[in-house]
Amino acid sequence: MDKSTLHIVNGDSLASQMNELNLEGKVIIWRELLCEGPTRKTIDAEFFSQRKKFLYETYEISDQHYEDRFISEIEKLRDYNDYDKVVLWFEFDLFCHLNMLAAINFIGENKENVPVSLVCSRKLKGEKELKPLSQLSLKELSNHFDNRIELNEDDLEIARLIWELYCGNNPLKLKPLIKTKSNFEYLSSCIRAHVERFPNTETGINSLERNILKLIQNQNICNRNHLLGYSLEYQGYYGYSDHQMQRLLNKLEMFYEVQPNKIELTESGQQVLNAKKNFYRTLKNEEYFGGAKMYDFLYDSESHRLLKL
Repeated sequence: MDKSTLHIVNGDSLASQMNELNLEGKVIIWRELLCEGPTRKTIDAEFFSQRKKFLYETYEISDQHYEDRFISEIEKLRDYNDYDKVVLWFEFDLFCHLNMLAAINFIGENKENVPVSLVCSRKLKGEKELKPLSQLSLKELSNHFDNRIELNEDDLEIARLIWELYCGNNPLKLKPLIKTKSNFEYLSSCIRAHVERFPNTETGINSLERNILKLIQNQNICNRNHLLGYSLEYQGYYGYSDHQMQRLLNKLEMFYEVQPNKIELTESGQQVLNAKKNFYRTLKNEEYFGGAKMYDFLYDSESHRLLKL
């Protein structure tokens, strides 16, 4: 197998499919969820220690599991220098894009001037609908690979800058980059989705939390599993996994109640959706998005601005 190409893939399911394509090169699987919890720009021992602590406290992921699933792949990537081009395989959502930005930054810190291209879930000519890469047929996946996006140096600089700012403590600096032009088709939408994860100035809940409560208000949701399914399907650009979404639903339990055969909003749920009461102080915690505490900033939906407290 030609080892001049390095494929960095967003998960095991896609990696398994790629094996059937018999593409030339080496495959590294990027298993992280950097859209939640604290992050550092450089992936080093301190980064690993920080992530281990967060993942164990939040999802009970053991240190050994993290080492086996993520660190081992990173060490392969760090040790493997026999490549002269990189192909990134990532989805359109915030979950995948933040992992992708970290991967681009890691490559830049460890090997200079290597050409990078991107295979991203998008609707190509002749395809009827937009589907995640892992749900494509082998023929469709091969078509996406043939139509991969070549990233230029400006694209890579933008990616590294956004990763650095995400890992910093001032997300206000990210907002102007929404309008930046690049070959990343969904990057602006992902930055916007991230900015809207900070609590709203009037209600104290963020855009995704509000969307979940609107689903409860507008849909006939029968039980908790039904709610989880709806929340995953209609989450937009976030790309949260079922475990992440369930944690969010647990956080929002004060706003809804499970009745026989139906989930309904509580009085608090009605109040927050109608902007009659601000629940910022009730919900406030120490959660991080990258380098910034979630509740250190507010999002003004009218001006679309972030405000620092």
